[in-house]
Amino acid sequence: MIESTEKVRKTYPQQWREYTAAQVNEKAQFQSLLFELCQNIEEPIQHMGRPRISLADRVYAVTYKIYECLSGRRFMSDLREAKQRGYLETMPHFNSISRYIESEELTPVLRQLIIESSLPLKAVEYDFAVDSSGFSNGQTAGWFNAKYTKKPDAKMIDWVKVHIMCGVSTHVVTSVEVSERRDHDYKFFQPLVETTARNFKMREISADKAYSGLSNLRLVVDNGAQPFIPFKKNTTDHHWRSYKDKSGLWTRMWRFYQYKQDEFKAHYHKRSNVETTFSMIKRKFGERLRTKTEVAQINEVLCKILCHNLCCVIQSMYELGIEPDFGAE
Repeated sequence: MIESTEKVRKTYPQQWREYTAAQVNEKAQFQSLLFELCQNIEEPIQHMGRPRISLADRVYAVTYKIYECLSGRRFMSDLREAKQRGYLETMPHFNSISRYIESEELTPVLRQLIIESSLPLKAVEYDFAVDSSGFSNGQTAGWFNAKYTKKPDAKMIDWVKVHIMCGVSTHVVTSVEVSERRDHDYKFFQPLVETTARNFKMREISADKAYSGLSNLRLVVDNGAQPFIPFKKNTTDHHWRSYKDKSGLWTRMWRFYQYKQDEFKAHYHKRSNVETTFSMIKRKFGERLRTKTEVAQINEVLCKILCHNLCCVIQSMYELGIEPDFGAE
């Protein structure tokens, strides 16, 4: 008698009541959390000129506009309601919001707010994943490898490359780097890991072959985590990198990857969550950038990620009972 070997597809239950409550109340909660987060922004001293709108109000207005995915004119009614609720001190003009997002002053502030927005979830996130993706800016650029297509007039849509590390449970982004589209992923692994390690206790880090290298393996182990990064086809346990490694880390990890494939893949499969994170950001807030200048595009991407993080926190409030307190953080 032949036994059936058909695999049962694994399913993941959804907490529909909590999910519905989070979606129904998301917009109101988003405004409240964003306001609370912006209160931590230190206002720079103004030495000359007319009194300007506070940095907290500028960040709030720009981020809320990205969340709404509306034009400046259509967004003004929502911003007016936020002013009535006390989330803004000064009501900016819609043209002013377009100028704010072009300011270099906002970039370090947004990067810091992304980190702070992930902190309420540090009690539930221990496993992380790393990857990069592009956000199109709608501008055409000459195809640098047009010679391979035999079409010198070939054109392609240019994009901004975003590198993130995210938690695999809630998909919250714990650190982010933005670069040009031609920059290699490998060199951005270190700042992503080091930023996350300052705030989270890491147990596992998953990444694809683009991050495969001795220095990255060492970095993960030195921060108390286990790396799950597959090796390239041309590497062996006696690869030239192994001779530089006195601890034998390269050899141990290669043999684990080579001879325990099932166990390795069970952990490495968590890397798919970073693809899910990018999909969530692009589907909800758009994969195409509306701004034109380089600084504005970087700020727009950072705003999208900040909006995503706050939505993850809101979801965790209802599903996991998280009580965020950005003032305490």
